[in-house]
Amino acid sequence: MQKVTGMGGLFFRAKDPKSLAAWYERNLGITRVPQDYDTQPWQQSAGPTVFAPFSRDTDYFGRPEQMWMINFRVTDLSAMVKQLESAGIPVEVDPESYPNGRFARLYDPEGNPIELWQPEQSG
Repeated sequence: MQKVTGMGGLFFRAKDPKSLAAWYERNLGITRVPQDYDTQPWQQSAGPTVFAPFSRDTDYFGRPEQMWMINFRVTDLSAMVKQLESAGIPVEVDPESYPNGRFARLYDPEGNPIELWQPEQSG
C-alpha cells in the first residue's frame, strides 16, 4: 500500500492573508509562500507529526465553530514563550509536563489557536 510521506502544506482561509502570513513569519519563523518556483518554501525539521481527528463537540480548540488547530514543534518551549511574550503576544503555558512533552497555547491575530509542543526527548 502506498502511504503519504508527510505534510505538504496547510491551507486555510484568512481575513487578511498577507498580514497573517507576515505575523507567522515575524513571530514563528515560517517564511511566506514563494512567488516563484525557484525559491524554496519553508522547510520544517524532521520529527513526529500527530494527525488526530477530534469529536465535533471537543472544546480543545476553543470556540465550537473552530474546526482546526495547528500544533508546531519547538526545541525550547521556554525560549519560544519568552520570545513571543517579548513581542506582546499572550501565551498560556500548560504547567504540567507530560510523557510526550510540554505544551503552550496562543492565538494568531485572527483568533486561530496555535499549540506549541516541545516533544520529550527519548533516550
